[in-house]
Amino acid sequence: MVEGKILEDIKERFLEFDSDETKRLVKRAVDELHIDPLDVVEKALRPAMGVVGEKFEEGEFFLSELIVSGQLFKEIMSEIIEPRLSVGEAGRRLGTVVIGTVKGDLHDIGKNIVATMLRIAGFEVIDLGVDVPAEKFVEAVEKYRPDILGMSALLTTVIDEIKHVIDALKSKGLRDKVKIVVGGAAVTESFAKEVGADGYGKDAVEAVRVCKKLLGLKD
Repeated sequence: MVEGKILEDIKERFLEFDSDETKRLVKRAVDELHIDPLDVVEKALRPAMGVVGEKFEEGEFFLSELIVSGQLFKEIMSEIIEPRLSVGEAGRRLGTVVIGTVKGDLHDIGKNIVATMLRIAGFEVIDLGVDVPAEKFVEAVEKYRPDILGMSALLTTVIDEIKHVIDALKSKGLRDKVKIVVGGAAVTESFAKEVGADGYGKDAVEAVRVCKKLLGLKD
């Protein structure tokens, strides 16, 4: 009964974006009540982020709420949850995603939100940043052997960079070794199909669903 109550309180405070109280409750749950940190994530924090995603899709929450909630989740994970997990638990991941904004584009808000949502879902994310040239994407695929490569483009003037990356992967014999998911304001589903990407995410919530689907995981 006590466990259920505090997990519900965590979820409620999280959805009110009360950072200090949410962190206090999480610390109490794991340190005083000895609730498994992963149970706090799975039964309170992740469901709360799911509600945020739903409200964002429905237009009830906006970009600011998505950013704030993503940052709060990230802080709780890094400050409270992960230090209390064993190496095995902390390393438990659904898969690995390399992500970046293509060359010529310095926008990172959308890409950052997608990266945060993927981490929340349980993926290991390697963020290459912005203005990433094709060769850097190729090097990352060679080095990290990710399950998925995510590329973002906000500007229509740089959208062809996505095709350049895919062509570069083909020339290195790496294209068939990684799933490619693309998104961003300049990208459309038809463009994604045209350049041979495996998936398209119109927003961060959809991007996570697509990544899970490509790896045969349940949403």
